Amino acid sequence: MWREPGTRYRAPNKVERDHYRGGGLLVWAGIATNGRTDLYVFAGDSVTAVRYRYEILHSLVRPFIAAMGTDAIFMDDKARPHRARLVRSYLESETFHRWLGLLDRRT
Repeated sequence: MWREPGTRYRAPNKVERDHYRGGGLLVWAGIATNGRTDLYVFAGDSVTAVRYRYEILHSLVRPFIAAMGTDAIFMDDKARPHRARLVRSYLESETFHRWLGLLDRRT
């Protein structure tokens, strides 16, 4: 977000937030230049590698990339479930291309 210098605390630039302890919501979405997936809301506990592999990669990413065609490249942010051996093995077994940037080299 950009605002002019010296305007940080002006009323239109302030946003009220309510903080609830222990609560949270995890969501996932896939985007591309010519399409997007539905927003996926994780119900229940935290996201594990097993949940990420089945609920996201298998159920959402595979069909999305298949519909996009051979030009599609998959990229993730290397959150802990994304780096798990189970997930890496799954991605290596798939036929879609994966973005191999600097984040991948840390694993």
